[in-house]
Amino acid sequence: MVLTLVIVAAAASFTLATVYNLTKEPIERAREAARQAAIGMVLPEFDELRAYSFMPPTGSDSLHFNLAYREGELIGVAVATYTGMGYSGRIRAMVGFTPGGEIIDVVHLEHAETPGLGDKIEKGKSDWSDQFRGFDPREQSLKVRQDGGDIDGITAATITARAYCDAIDRAFQTFKLNHDAIIKQEIH
Repeated sequence: MVLTLVIVAAAASFTLATVYNLTKEPIERAREAARQAAIGMVLPEFDELRAYSFMPPTGSDSLHFNLAYREGELIGVAVATYTGMGYSGRIRAMVGFTPGGEIIDVVHLEHAETPGLGDKIEKGKSDWSDQFRGFDPREQSLKVRQDGGDIDGITAATITARAYCDAIDRAFQTFKLNHDAIIKQEIH
C-alpha cells in the first residue's frame, strides 16, 4: 500500500512539474504582452522606454516605473501600481503621468472584484475610469467624493472605488517623491 501511494504521489508530482514547466514561459510572455499593452494605453507614442523600480511611501512592494521618451525627451511615466484594499483582494493598475504629474490615463491590470459591480473599473465594462484622464493630483484629491475627494464612486462598489483611488494615489505619491531624480534622469 505504501509503495502504491509513493508511485501515485511521484506520478502526480511529475505531472504537475511538467505542466508547470510547459506553461511557465507562455504565461510570462502573456503577462509581458499585457504590461506592454497597458503602457501603450496610458502613454502617448514613444520611441524609447526605460524601466526602474521605486519603493512607495506606503506598501510593501516596489512600484515599476516605465519612463517613456520621444527623441530623447521624457514625455510620460507609466507606473505599475497596486492596492490590497479591494473588496476581493489586490487590485493592480497601470497609470500614466505627464512629466509634471498630471494623469494621462489609467487601466486596470488585474483584479478579482465582484462582476457587475466592482468590475466597473475595467474600461470595457464602464467608462468610470475615464474620470482620471487629465486629473491633476497636485490640485485635486485622489479620494472618492464620499471621503471628501474629487472622484465619483461606483454605485454599490464604494470599496472598489476607494481601493482603485488608493492604488492611483500610491503611484502618484511615489512619483512625487522621486520626481526630481526622474526629471533630471539621475536614476541609478
